[in-house]
Amino acid sequence: MTEAILICAASEQDANLYYATRFWAPDPFVFTQINGRKILIMSDLEVDRAKAESRVDEVLSFSRCQAEAKKKGVAQPGTVEVLDLLFKERGVKTVQVPGNFPVSLADRLRAVGYELVIRKDPFFPERMIKSPEEVEAIRETIHRTEEALKSAIGVIAQAEIRDGELWLRSKPLTSELIRKTLHLSLMGSDCLAKETIVAGGTQACDPHCIGKGTLKANWPIVLDVFPVSMKSRYFADITRTVVKGKPSDKVKTMYRLVREGQEIAFKMLKPGVDGRAVHTAILQHFEKEGFRTGEMNGRMQGFFHGTGHGLGLEIHEAPRVGGVSEILQAGQVVTVEPGLYYLDAGGIRIEDDVLITKTGCESLSTFPKILELE
Repeated sequence: MTEAILICAASEQDANLYYATRFWAPDPFVFTQINGRKILIMSDLEVDRAKAESRVDEVLSFSRCQAEAKKKGVAQPGTVEVLDLLFKERGVKTVQVPGNFPVSLADRLRAVGYELVIRKDPFFPERMIKSPEEVEAIRETIHRTEEALKSAIGVIAQAEIRDGELWLRSKPLTSELIRKTLHLSLMGSDCLAKETIVAGGTQACDPHCIGKGTLKANWPIVLDVFPVSMKSRYFADITRTVVKGKPSDKVKTMYRLVREGQEIAFKMLKPGVDGRAVHTAILQHFEKEGFRTGEMNGRMQGFFHGTGHGLGLEIHEAPRVGGVSEILQAGQVVTVEPGLYYLDAGGIRIEDDVLITKTGCESLSTFPKILELE
């Protein structure tokens, strides 16, 4: 019995579809793979571009498929009728689809006799293992991100301290201004960033708070930048934490421990290692040094997120390096981002992107790690 893979989505939002076709489009289209042969069914608007740009074996015109269906007696052929015609011609009875496959389309395909099987994530397991071409694409996005970070941290370094706040050219220095600096730099190198984190003071104790308002002196400022290249479609993800002024002794200790946590991961990461073991080792190191994780004064504090995640066509993809067991493999690219967060000190996070090699790991990001800005 012939089985098919089927994805119906817009590749602009669906990384699996883009991975399978290398065709970028804002509107939904049909991709199916039958006996290893990749087929696109495209509207007249996109059919010629798909033939020129996609990496598939065959591109079919949706309107021509509709015409064929009408010849066979279908009065108003739509997507299901076109697929039914294609699948019957090629002996398909069972179709594997992703978990986000449209429910209405699934129901209609089942109604005409097809068995739909939800394929577990990752839909394409091979996506986890990056080719040399993919690694270079990620490395290039990282380089652009580091240039943007250099500009933004340079602005913070230029700031003056007035009554415990940072000022730049007679105006308060805000998270919004630093975020704009990062975004403009990235746009200039064909990268797009959204929801970039520039969080100072206690705002940084919520790791996903993007930050707002005037930045404080003497408190950590977390800059977490995760843009996508508009050329390659691959992401980078880098975090640095800086202080303009004099950090407290606790902040200095937290920063040292987070760097040590990264080093623990760098030494442990290699093929065959369980990501959970890496995460546990970092947690234990923090606990040993007196930095406990848990609920305190009604808030989660300490190190309460994962150590890392896969990176590629999505900002968060398999594998995970955290509380769930997952064995790492050569060729995977993961982030390493331990952090510590306490309401009386602020947040500290440092993040780099690494490639799992045959014997260990290689850092793809090289941006300096400096806490105190002069």
